[in-house]
Amino acid sequence: MSATEADKSADNDSGLAAKNPRKRRRALFIVAAVFILIALVWLLLWLFVFSHREKTDNAYVGGNQVTISSQVPGTVVAIMADDTQRVEAGQVLVKLDPTDAQVRLAQARSALAQAVRGVRQQTSSASSADAQVTARKLELGKLEADLKRHLPLLAAHAESPEIVQHLRDGVAQARAGLEAARAQAAAAHAAVEGTDVAENPAVLQARANFRAAWIAAQRNAILAPVSGYVAQRSVQLGNSIAPGQQLMTVVPLHDLWIDANFKEGQLQHIRIGQPATVEADIYGGDVEYHGKVVGLGAGTGSAFSLLPAQNATGNWIKVVQRVPVRIALENRELDRHPLRVGLSTTVTVDITEDRGPVLAQAPVRQPVAQTDVYDRLMGKADEEAQHIIQANLPRSAK
Repeated sequence: MSATEADKSADNDSGLAAKNPRKRRRALFIVAAVFILIALVWLLLWLFVFSHREKTDNAYVGGNQVTISSQVPGTVVAIMADDTQRVEAGQVLVKLDPTDAQVRLAQARSALAQAVRGVRQQTSSASSADAQVTARKLELGKLEADLKRHLPLLAAHAESPEIVQHLRDGVAQARAGLEAARAQAAAAHAAVEGTDVAENPAVLQARANFRAAWIAAQRNAILAPVSGYVAQRSVQLGNSIAPGQQLMTVVPLHDLWIDANFKEGQLQHIRIGQPATVEADIYGGDVEYHGKVVGLGAGTGSAFSLLPAQNATGNWIKVVQRVPVRIALENRELDRHPLRVGLSTTVTVDITEDRGPVLAQAPVRQPVAQTDVYDRLMGKADEEAQHIIQANLPRSAK
């Protein structure tokens, strides 16, 4: 290599050496700027987003699970609904053999009719007793008049003393008969006085027995107390069931909620009334539900477990506890995108406003759940009893 070529090579090496530190510094500056920017973005996200919310994926859909059971013993003769099927409140789910109940109902119907007719007879007897009192009064008045007419004759020695004494005995006997008639009339009125036939105690007792028999006969058709979907059907044809035995479950999918189990360290700023968003795994991130916090559990899950932990014995390892937080959902969103009890969800609670109460401040005044299905049975039983009473009253009283 010549001297000239050696000099050119030395000049090139010195230029590259001068450029490389500048490129390296520029690259390091860019990398540092990127990390600083990321840190700044993270800081801003934490200040304005993450610090204002609490999130957990330990959350599951909850709902009422209405156990269907019989109120009377019997043998299953028909099953009218199966798992996954929808039922309406008041719909027949299971039918029992009605033979025994129908016999008891016929006996109760006959007893009620007989009670009405018996009270009518007692009323007639009371009227007859009043007539007897009137007759006794007339008889006594006639005898007293005869005695009054014969007393002057006795004074004038125109009438024998025996006849006058006989009249006196007749008056005394008539007075005793009048008192006996009055006592019989009082006894007859005691059974019917103060009430009409329908309100007589004997009729009311027979009516109550009829209603009990009528309702027992109707309960051979086991009704759905709420609208929902059938699950866990265990009843089979021919089963001899007892009152209270579980036959199936009806799950209403309209009024559902979320039980979000937050760690104890996440509860510091959670308050009742805070808004919450829910994503269900069944729909992924495509569907978002909106709700609000309606209450916090009164204890951790381990405190209410079947076998609570005994931390005072043996070696101890701290385990972070969780407290269930209930999130109420909007029914209109549930109607568009139905959920199922037990599904997994992810809950995010907005804790920006944390001045609300942690515990409920007043007792609940409205029922959490109710049904009027069984009230209808009582109303129909009263109507049927009233029809029997009217049918056995005299035509003039109807």
